[in-house]
Amino acid sequence: MTPSVRPALAVLASFVVATSAAACGNSGDAEQPQPDNPAGVVISDGWQDDTFKGAEPATPYEMPDLTLTATNGRDFNLVTDTAYPVTIVFFGYTHCPDVCLLVMSDLTQAMVQLPEEIRDQTQVVFITTDPARDTPGVLRSYLDGYDGDFVGLTGDLHSIATAADGLDVAIEGKRTLPSGGYDVGHGAQVIGFRGDVAPVIWTQGTPVVDLVSDITALAAS
Repeated sequence: MTPSVRPALAVLASFVVATSAAACGNSGDAEQPQPDNPAGVVISDGWQDDTFKGAEPATPYEMPDLTLTATNGRDFNLVTDTAYPVTIVFFGYTHCPDVCLLVMSDLTQAMVQLPEEIRDQTQVVFITTDPARDTPGVLRSYLDGYDGDFVGLTGDLHSIATAADGLDVAIEGKRTLPSGGYDVGHGAQVIGFRGDVAPVIWTQGTPVVDLVSDITALAAS
C-alpha cells in the first residue's frame, strides 16, 4: 500500500499476528487462507492532524461489501447493515486463549465509558476467524458475556479471509495443538469506521481512554 500524501513521512507499522493467537492447524481438508497482504499496513506518521489517538492509515479503509450470517441466523451485509455512524470491527474467535479476551474486554469498557449519546451511535462487529466452531449460537453466547448489543458474524472462511485481507488483517489459518484442538492465527488490530470509511486503527493494548476519545471523535465527525 502506498500512501497518497507525504510518502517520506509514512512508516510501516507491523501488526504481529503471533501476539493475537497462535497460528493453528486442523483436519487435512480445512481451508487455510493466506492473505495477499501480510500482517502490516502503512500508516501516517508525524503529519496526522491529532484527530485520533490510534494509527491513521495513509489511505483510509473501505468497508468490505460482504454478506455474512449474524447470530440471529439472518444475512448481514457489512455495507448496508452497518447503519450506525460509527462501526468498530474486530476479527477474532471464541476459543482464542488470550488476546481476543483482552481486546474484547477493552472494547466493552470503552463502550461503558462512552457518553450515552455516543454509545447509541456506535456498533461493535465481531467477525469470527473460526467459522467451523463459531456457529451463530456460539457467537451469541460468547458476545453476551461482553455486551448483548455486540454483533457477531460468521460465514464461509474464504469470504471472511477476503474481507480481512482488504482491511490488512492477516489470517494465518490453523495450527494443531498437542491436545488435539487448534488455534487460529489472526491480526489483533481493531478498525474504526465512520460510515463506510475507516480513518483509524487501534493496536492491541491501546488504552481504553484512547478508544473512548477516538470513538467520540468518529461520532462527532
